[in-house]
Amino acid sequence: MSGLFPTYARWEVEPAKAIGSYLYDKNDKKYLDFTSGIGVCNLGHQPEAVKKAVQIQLDQFWHVSNLFPQEKQVLAAKMLADAAGLEAVFFANSGAEANEGAIKLARKATGRTKIITFQQSFHGRTFATMSATGQEKIKEGYGNMLETFVYVPYNDITSLKAEMSHEVAAIMLEVIQGEGGIHVGEEAFLKEVENLCKEYGALFVIDEIQTGIGRTGKPFAFQQYDLSPDIVTSAKGLGSGFPIGAVIGTEKLVKFFGPGSHGSTFGGNPVSISAAIATMEEIFAPEFLESVVQKGEYTKSLLEQELKDISVVKEIRGSGLMIGVELQHSVGSLLKDLRESGLLALLAGENVLRLLPPLTATEEQINEAVHIIKAVLHKSYITA
Repeated sequence: MSGLFPTYARWEVEPAKAIGSYLYDKNDKKYLDFTSGIGVCNLGHQPEAVKKAVQIQLDQFWHVSNLFPQEKQVLAAKMLADAAGLEAVFFANSGAEANEGAIKLARKATGRTKIITFQQSFHGRTFATMSATGQEKIKEGYGNMLETFVYVPYNDITSLKAEMSHEVAAIMLEVIQGEGGIHVGEEAFLKEVENLCKEYGALFVIDEIQTGIGRTGKPFAFQQYDLSPDIVTSAKGLGSGFPIGAVIGTEKLVKFFGPGSHGSTFGGNPVSISAAIATMEEIFAPEFLESVVQKGEYTKSLLEQELKDISVVKEIRGSGLMIGVELQHSVGSLLKDLRESGLLALLAGENVLRLLPPLTATEEQINEAVHIIKAVLHKSYITA
């Protein structure tokens, strides 16, 4: 017995070191890492600017509590809010905590409790965020969920309208459903969600935990559609591997999160904040974001070209460097075969191969990854 609760189906790869787009196991086998720590290491492993910023902070102080004003927190909040086109930030430790904060803020600001989310969504594993998630497998064994969440099919405006009323506090969604299968929101649908929120006085909450911080070629994925959310949540890529999450909101919501209304002992930790500032300085640069767009288009086009004759491939979809390859069956064994061939990738849902490469991945590394995917699919499903 390891001493750990067996909550994770761990892989056979034990990391020894990681740098850039590569991870090395304890046997010194080299892997091309197209998981990025599940969309966390957007600048690759050990980016120098982040490492330098963290070291400077480590030599100053590691933790003092949020009773103290901290200049770097203010700077990070302004950078994040400006990038989102919003005004105020609460720092948490994770995506689930950020979504918890968004749920609390939406309920308090509106005085309502009903929140609409979507089937196949994923918002976290705390009790409220698990309740918000539109996947039954996440909830099995935990009894009754919070009863104020309602789930409707994604991209289905008719079903959404049927649930709308003046009792709705918020509509909460992922622009691209990540864990649920890389389902991309349709522009007309997303625009109508925003309109419905305005019509009924509900808040428009966008979960950008996985899609944010440059993953789709914009600071946040909602900006691909020119949307105006009331609340945006962020985490994963924000700290380049250091734990941090954030609730970002409009100025009108500031009065609802006053002293004593919400808090977190470790939220806005100075080391994580320093990592976030260095991360945002690099990723939010226009030329960097444009490179993500170009790499995403190249990756998707190359996958379509190289996998077009493989019959088990149903669809390739996504945005920027968040790409899903849907197969006609489960991808569980495929992931192991890819690891044996030196590529780390993820699943999304049951039958979608999910690729989340570092945003710094080179064209050569993208070529290498696609070559491995093609070779493994051919070996497993063509010649078998």
